[in-house]
Amino acid sequence: MKFSAVALFSMLGVAAAGKPQLSISVKDGSFGGLDGLDPTLNWSTSANSGDVALEIGVEASALPTSDIASLPKKYWGKATTTNGSWAISAKADVDAQDLNNAELEIVASNADDDLEITISAAAGASFAIRDVEASKALEAGDGTLTIKPRYSLEDEAGEVTLAYDNGDKTTIELTANANSQRVTIAQQVDSENKISPSLSSDGKLSVAWEKSLGDGNSLTATLSPDDAIDLEWEDGAWTASINLPVDGTSISGANVSVKRDVNF
Repeated sequence: MKFSAVALFSMLGVAAAGKPQLSISVKDGSFGGLDGLDPTLNWSTSANSGDVALEIGVEASALPTSDIASLPKKYWGKATTTNGSWAISAKADVDAQDLNNAELEIVASNADDDLEITISAAAGASFAIRDVEASKALEAGDGTLTIKPRYSLEDEAGEVTLAYDNGDKTTIELTANANSQRVTIAQQVDSENKISPSLSSDGKLSVAWEKSLGDGNSLTATLSPDDAIDLEWEDGAWTASINLPVDGTSISGANVSVKRDVNF
């Protein structure tokens, strides 16, 4: 299957202007100067063609350069429609340096049956399905049991996640594959705090704490011993993420990204 970048952007003539979003991250944990910054501009727009909703977007570097062709990092396009009780969407991501290939994601969801199916594939000189995933919600006692099987055709490996939500304060999630199992128990302590410890069959433990700051804002801290400390702060239009690699009791460097909507 030959993929054409022209087909991806054939809707440009009917699209309406959207608002760009500027993201700035720090490369390799370097705070030594502006050379360590990696600003990225994300722009998207949308339009309708009959019963199909269309979206397109581009991710580009915001660094000054005389080589305009080097600015785009990724292009993407998405089409969404409905068929009866099914909502169907198809999205294509194209690397700006390889316009003859695309990463595809096809999602079909049925709200009446609480069922969703997702297919990930690669398109280019040939078409190959990589992953197939499904999600089905069932009533179980006083709560809801969600089953999410996933199979990777590339790795020839499967995985299943079972999640139980009693609608009160506790959610239990179990993820299992041929090599490992992981259980997570999320407890809503009060209206502002939620604690979610996770334990894997290999003995790895992580604990996440989510603090509500009001007005939809939150601070989430996740500790994974001998791995990393992750912080995510959402404050209005701002989202800040900090990753601190941990080796024993030592913290080696930091990776930081800050993102917000910027109107031009």
